[in-house]
Amino acid sequence: MADKNWLQTDDWKNEKHVPVIEAPDKVKKGEVFHVKVQVGKEISHPNTTAHHIKWMDLFFWPEGEKFPYEIGYMSFDAHGASVKGADTSTVYCDPYGVFAFKTDKPGKLMSTSYCNIHGLWKHEKKIEVK
Repeated sequence: MADKNWLQTDDWKNEKHVPVIEAPDKVKKGEVFHVKVQVGKEISHPNTTAHHIKWMDLFFWPEGEKFPYEIGYMSFDAHGASVKGADTSTVYCDPYGVFAFKTDKPGKLMSTSYCNIHGLWKHEKKIEVK
């Protein structure tokens, strides 16, 4: 079996599947800060019963640590389906969320998102602690 790149990445300005991480470049040691994650920031991702973002998560990997910490996970479960069929509802989730946490160490934020048709996508952003 050929080895495939199953965790995809690209420039989020050109690719609608990449989860975009918005967070400060520098945070204060021990103070809570907010991290926004959004799929389809520059180019909208479809949100239909047949094609949608199912979930996204956020991890933080502090420098010098062996493993990252999962900060949170969000599931997007409303994609227009109802008892009448696909895309018959007026309820559609938007793949957007805000996470809040604090750290004493610099490190790397990592987010992944899952498209039911195009698989897993990731984005990373480094943060410093002052």
